[in-house]
Amino acid sequence: MPKTARIAISLPEEVLRAVERERAESGESRSALLRRAIELLLRQRREREISEAYTRAYKELPETEEEIAAARRAASTILAESPGNETGGNMVG
Repeated sequence: MPKTARIAISLPEEVLRAVERERAESGESRSALLRRAIELLLRQRREREISEAYTRAYKELPETEEEIAAARRAASTILAESPGNETGGNMVG
């Protein structure tokens, strides 16, 4: 396990009660539960930041009509070659 540091935090009583209920249900220590919750929060924030950066970049440089047409042709080809294809490769769009 990586090097750890001890910290002290203050929580509203209702939050502490919720933490204790969750801890009792999960069987985790308080430290493990709070560490897991903080890691989840940080991971979600990173994922949201990545998604927002992707969206900004897409808005700045969206696909061209030619790129969209090429993607549709490629999808039609892939679907037409898929086992069990009953549509004969005809894609609407």
